Amino acid sequence: MMERNVERTCVSALGRRGFMVGVAAVGLLALPGCETIQRYSLIDAIRRLLKISANNAFARLIEPGGFWDNQLVRLDLPDMIGSRGNVLSNILTSTLFKERLQREFNKVAERGAGRAAPLVADAVQAVGIDNARAILDGGPMAATAFLRQSMGNGLIEAMVPELGEALRLSQEPLVAQALAALTGVDVSAVARELAIDVDSAIWDQIGREEAAIRANPRETNDPILIGVLAAGL
Repeated sequence: MMERNVERTCVSALGRRGFMVGVAAVGLLALPGCETIQRYSLIDAIRRLLKISANNAFARLIEPGGFWDNQLVRLDLPDMIGSRGNVLSNILTSTLFKERLQREFNKVAERGAGRAAPLVADAVQAVGIDNARAILDGGPMAATAFLRQSMGNGLIEAMVPELGEALRLSQEPLVAQALAALTGVDVSAVARELAIDVDSAIWDQIGREEAAIRANPRETNDPILIGVLAAGL
């Protein structure tokens, strides 16, 4: 019972941190057991930070035009298509055709992001955090970098079959022509190259969302994030 009372007191104080900077800090850490509660609160803050950042990022990327309409994440054509012999010159007789093909690849990328979203959400909940303080004190995208490292190439491997299927089923005739012109290269190889680009775009967008939250945590209306980030706990 006493431990529960301590936890309630600590969490309550943490929630008030955004409004009691310099006052609650000393009193909060002075309470018995609050250092442990604080550690778990910091871990919770990182998970909340990553969850909101990822949700915001995927909301932008998965919507129609999520890649094409955003200059920060718009993808070029895979090098495999753009640099192999006369593939482009034989198929894309005008800038308009090249743009059509590029737009379709960016549309396919949305499907890849859709496949990645639940995997990132699961990773956020399951990720182990050894040094929460260092992550919170890191750069504006430190939590994103931490999660990306922990997932390795997981998103790429998961997106390859999804992107390959999307390329095969594309209703854009130029996609079929481009793939057919790649002698000795199968669709999965193109899908893997595209997955690598999509993976980078996803993490870059999550990082930007994290940086925005760190700059103005009160926009989240999340008391833990406000208490930890705004007050610099």
